[in-house]
Amino acid sequence: MERIQLAPGVHLSADPAEKLNRCRVSIHFTFPIRRENATAHALLPLLLERGYAGCPDMTALTKRLAGLYGADLEVDGRAMGARRNLCVSVTGIKSRFALAGEDLAAAYAELALGVAFHPCMDDDGFEAGALAIEKQMLRQSLEDELNDKRLYCARQAARVFFGESPMGIRQEGYLEEVDALTGADVAAAYAEMLRTASIELMVLGCTPAQTERVAAAFLAELAAVRRAPAVLPPFMAMPRQTPVRRSEAFEMEQAKLCMVFTLGRPMELADMAAFRLAMALYGGSVTSRLFLHLRERDHLCYYCASSFQSFTGSMTVSSGIEPADAARAEEAILNELAELCCGPITPDELEDCRRGLIAGLEGVEDSLGGIESWYAMEIIRGGAIATPADARAGLAAVTEGQVRAALRRFSLSVSYLLTRKEGPAHA
Repeated sequence: MERIQLAPGVHLSADPAEKLNRCRVSIHFTFPIRRENATAHALLPLLLERGYAGCPDMTALTKRLAGLYGADLEVDGRAMGARRNLCVSVTGIKSRFALAGEDLAAAYAELALGVAFHPCMDDDGFEAGALAIEKQMLRQSLEDELNDKRLYCARQAARVFFGESPMGIRQEGYLEEVDALTGADVAAAYAEMLRTASIELMVLGCTPAQTERVAAAFLAELAAVRRAPAVLPPFMAMPRQTPVRRSEAFEMEQAKLCMVFTLGRPMELADMAAFRLAMALYGGSVTSRLFLHLRERDHLCYYCASSFQSFTGSMTVSSGIEPADAARAEEAILNELAELCCGPITPDELEDCRRGLIAGLEGVEDSLGGIESWYAMEIIRGGAIATPADARAGLAAVTEGQVRAALRRFSLSVSYLLTRKEGPAHA
């Protein structure tokens, strides 16, 4: 992957991906997340994905994509700590496979740039009909959150954990604000994004000449924007605290338990390999302690897995349990962490997790999505950009002591339980 600066706050990352038969043009906008326009930014990807000035409705857009041999358009928005990222991507077959010799890379770029820079708007902002439809979709999604108890439990735990910090701003938006949103509100949020975001143009699977033409078209669009890139907030971590325990009771059979741990300070990039292996060993793989002990050996959980967020210095353990087992499950999860910090770790289990991670990293560059996800995350994290090969080498060098040191840094901050109404209290 080659990365160069095109303008202040604007970079191009390119990889010819010669072994793959598809190419991809993506535009990543990364900007500080703000509470006052969080719901507008949650709605923005839904509106952008409906079309643009050149294809002003979904029927025209669908025909256009079909005419490009079934190309795919994706518009995705997500939070990364106190930052938000919006990405517009178009993927399709390489130009050399076109039946009539079409320049497909140029067509993909035109489509991606159209969606990113020329959305369907009128004098009042985003078009009223499209806005009404997507507001209904967003409203339904937010209302349905409670029906997915696993998701609801995780989000409630995160809301308690992050509190009023910038990392606690909801990437999915706020239900009570949806109805009042206007096309002008979303247009203002969109304009602010264009003006202030750090932008990464990623061109994958294209020849150098095609990449140069895509970059030139991109810069031509960017020239029409009055830019003032904002300083991106640094990655943060919640401070250590006495664990907070909350519970809610519903008409449900399987209880959900979500526990959130903090490092107390931001993660250092040099420790990434150790944290990857620590997560795989604790609860992030099918050879992990949580899976093999709590689920398979003790039959205490229907599922139990851990995940780590490097942007927020936090670890989450999610499990599905019998309501009567809530206290025992929490104790067992904490005990497994303590055992890894202080007890024996067999060479076999450490190497099983290491081999699994390395095998997964060997497949990163087998797809454009894998390549983009890897390098986009590396770029957003900052510092030197590591290749998958670098990460494999880093994992191979991680010691048992480094794994223990990583896990010892975690302390429990929040334990959130969803249980049956007649179930035991979670104090």
